[in-house]
Amino acid sequence: MTPAIMRQVWELIENTQASMLLRQDDPSLVAWVLSQLANRRSLEQQEAIVLRDYLRSRTALIRDLAAQRS
Repeated sequence: MTPAIMRQVWELIENTQASMLLRQDDPSLVAWVLSQLANRRSLEQQEAIVLRDYLRSRTALIRDLAAQRS
């Protein structure tokens, strides 16, 4: 995963309403972030797989950050 994609992931998470991030279950949250990134840039299949795995491993962190903002 490139630094540019990482930056976009965390910018997206920071700019999304906390309540939207908190109300989704883990699979829905991962799918939503992936779809938002795919709308912003073209993701190759391998990039999407790596990103999906990364997001799955970071859902607790995403929720913690969102909870701090709510």
